[in-house]
Parts: sequence; C-alpha cells; structure tokens
Amino acid sequence: MSTPDSTFFLTMLPTLTSSTPEVPAVEANATSCQQWEHVHHMLFHLGNLSLLLGLLIPTTLGLHMILLRLLLMTGCSLFIAWATLYRCNLDVMVWNVVFLVVNFMHLFFLLYKRRPIKIDRELRTVYKRMFEPLHVQEALFQRLTGQFCTIQTLKKGQAYAAEDKTSVDERLSILLKGKMKVSYRGHFLHNIYTNSFIDSPEFRSTEMHRGEKFQVTIVAEENCKFLCWSRERLTYFLESDTFLNEVFKYLIGKDITNKLYTLNDPTLSDKAVKKMDRQPSLCSQLSMMQMRNSMASTSDTDDVLNQILRGGSAGSSLPVTAPSDTALPWKC
Repeated sequence: MSTPDSTFFLTMLPTLTSSTPEVPAVEANATSCQQWEHVHHMLFHLGNLSLLLGLLIPTTLGLHMILLRLLLMTGCSLFIAWATLYRCNLDVMVWNVVFLVVNFMHLFFLLYKRRPIKIDRELRTVYKRMFEPLHVQEALFQRLTGQFCTIQTLKKGQAYAAEDKTSVDERLSILLKGKMKVSYRGHFLHNIYTNSFIDSPEFRSTEMHRGEKFQVTIVAEENCKFLCWSRERLTYFLESDTFLNEVFKYLIGKDITNKLYTLNDPTLSDKAVKKMDRQPSLCSQLSMMQMRNSMASTSDTDDVLNQILRGGSAGSSLPVTAPSDTALPWKC
C-alpha cells in the first residue's frame, strides 16, 4: 500500500531527472582546449627571454650572480608591465613584484660584498708585499687588522724586547717602518727590516711551550712603527679560518728563513736583504730558533756564539742540541 508521500516523490522524479544539466562527454585522449587564445603581447615573450638568458650565463664568469639577478629583475619587470597593461591580472602582478623585491635585495647584497675595501695607507704596503701575492682578499685582510691589532711606535734606542725579561706569549708584530737590531749579550746577530716579522722565531718555537722569555734583545735602530697583534686573540682567530692559518704558517716560515740567511751571511748588504725573495737551502745552517732560544742554556754558550759570529760555515759544523725546556726542534 502506497502512501501519499511516496506517490508524490515518484511523480516528481522524472521532472528532477529531466532538469539535471547534461555534462558534455569528452572523448578519451582528446584535449579540452577547443580554441586557443591569441599570442600574448611582446612584453610577455621578452620577459621569458630575459629569464632564459639569465639561466644560460656560465657559472665560471666572475660576475655570474650579479648578471643573473639583473636579468631576473628585468624579466619580472616585463611581466609586471604585461600583467598590468594588457592582462589586468592582479595575482600575476603581485607575485612578480615579490620576485622583483627578493632579487633586488640579493643584488644589493652582492654589490655590497664587492665594494672597494679601503685599507689604511700604513698597511697597504704590507698587504701588497706579503698578503696579496697569496690571494688574501682585502676584506679578509681588513678583518685581520681591524679587530685585535694596533699600530705602535718605538723611538730610536728603545727596546722591543729585553733578554730574559720580556715574555714571548703576548704579541706578534710586523715592522712597518724603520729598522731594528737583534743582539745576544751585546753581540750583534742580525737586523730586522720593514715588511717582516719582528718575533717570528719566538712565535713558532713557543707554540707548544708557553711562559718563555726572549733570549735576545731587540732594539730600534731608527724611529720604528710596527703592527702588533695580541697573540691569544690572533691564535683564536686563525683557528677559525683555515686558509688564513696556512697563510700565516707560510709567511712566518719564510720570515724565519730570511733571518737565517742574513744571520749566516754577514756580508749581505741592507739593500740586498730588502730585495731578497728566494733563499738557497739552509739545511746545513744553524736554525734561528736554536740560535735565539738555546744559546743561553748550553754550557759552552760563549764558544758557540763566537764560532757563529766568525761565519756560518763554522756554526754549521757544531753539534747542536735543542734543550727540552725551551724551543721545539725546528729544521729547515
């Protein structure tokens, strides 16, 4: 037995079925685009061409990133003009504005990193002579010399280090101007000239043994100016920069070799020492570290010193033993 409600539903069902819109059937593997739009404006194609050129720039080019950001910014600007003037698409315009701002910020950062670094006039010679040939960038050199070092002066006759009194743990210095004299118990050993380390042998020999004293006296023969680092802070900084640490090892080793050469060749003139860039093998010579740090502890110090002062050949025939309580054994 049918109720009035069910009869009404069955009566209305054909009407509802006939009122449902028909979905056009799509053939399999057929495109839904029945009619293609016209080609977009030239601004759209120029924008895509700018992006393509940016991606084709070789990474080996020095200005690769700067040129890439410039072309990306150009493409975004063309897309903004196309979306605003010819398509009136707000979403396309907004997204390209965001891309334009991001690329502009990155470009500004790249240009800021390439800004010319102004090195102090007093330090430019040191940079050109010692650090630039080893490919140390100006920004890195400025970090090295701008945070924990000072420029100090000494008048003629003033002492940089006193024998058995001055600690070697405090500083490392490069002579910027003037000339210094190194002596042991009143005996002249060698001179220190501009653009060279003052206390490189002590710095190298006491890397593992702290609390040592200078075994020589270093006195200014002229009015001198030198660049001075705090040893503790410099060591900490070099530990955080592997490249600069290797640069310092090379420079200090070369400086010690120069001092060895001048020590064992007393006939060398000042002009020749300043121009000296290449050194012969010094494996048969007495090392500077052994000279500066072990003479005071040997029983026949005066005999050793006298033979050294008479010439390098005499010093080279001496049996040299480095004491355990001073310098590390260092060989050329």
